[in-house]
Amino acid sequence: MEFIELLGYGGALVIGVVLGLIGGGGSILTVPILVYAFPIAPYYATAYSLFIVGFSSLIGAFRNMQKGLVDFRTAIVFSVPAFIAVYATRMYLLPAIPEEMGSIGDFLITRDLAIMVFFAIIMLLASYSMIKKKKKAIEKEAEDVVITYNYPFILLEGTVVGVITGIVGAGGGFLIIPALVIFAKLPMKKAVATSLLIISVKSLIGFLGDVQQIDIDWVFLSIFSLLAGIGIFVGIWLNNFIDGKKLKKAFGWFVLIMGIVIIATQLA
Repeated sequence: MEFIELLGYGGALVIGVVLGLIGGGGSILTVPILVYAFPIAPYYATAYSLFIVGFSSLIGAFRNMQKGLVDFRTAIVFSVPAFIAVYATRMYLLPAIPEEMGSIGDFLITRDLAIMVFFAIIMLLASYSMIKKKKKAIEKEAEDVVITYNYPFILLEGTVVGVITGIVGAGGGFLIIPALVIFAKLPMKKAVATSLLIISVKSLIGFLGDVQQIDIDWVFLSIFSLLAGIGIFVGIWLNNFIDGKKLKKAFGWFVLIMGIVIIATQLA
């Protein structure tokens, strides 16, 4: 086993630790680790990422269920359009995109290039959501509001998040959590907890669209997912000693730098 692959498996642990510490964001590292450490083509990496993200989020969701923080009705309302969109994207949209999409002069635009650049843009957006300061007044106000549902916007948001998840293989928690607070009037703690269940459901169902399309290396995928799962429990344990919220901003800067590096690498 090469050193770079050992780093990749270490990265699987890091993904889980970050998820356990800050409750989200770690899955954004999955595709870059798969692409640059093993290496796996971006199209396949996004498929593998769906399973890894879904499996890891499900562990976190079970933990939140035990604490009574998951709002199942909201999860169902949001998950239905999301997993339909993810499945359709993986099953029909991505396979329909040609491997060579065109060129600009001598620069060839491929499907893998487009996926990685789009993924890097999502990383930049996710990093902004982690770096910016939250407005505590809004979060506090949400605690006292009766849970209601703006169904048209929830359906629209679920569909958009589903398509994005289908393309890049990331959970999209930075889009889901604000939507749950704004459109479902969930308190912030419940929004974060419920988002993990939504992410797990839509990611795992979306992955089913790939099982019929590509050959899956189940041994590798199982090992990587297991390491990420172990990392989650390590992160949960570290929560007793480290304030995950303080780490979130620093991790956001790391994701920002990675997003810029990926764009520069792909367009070089």
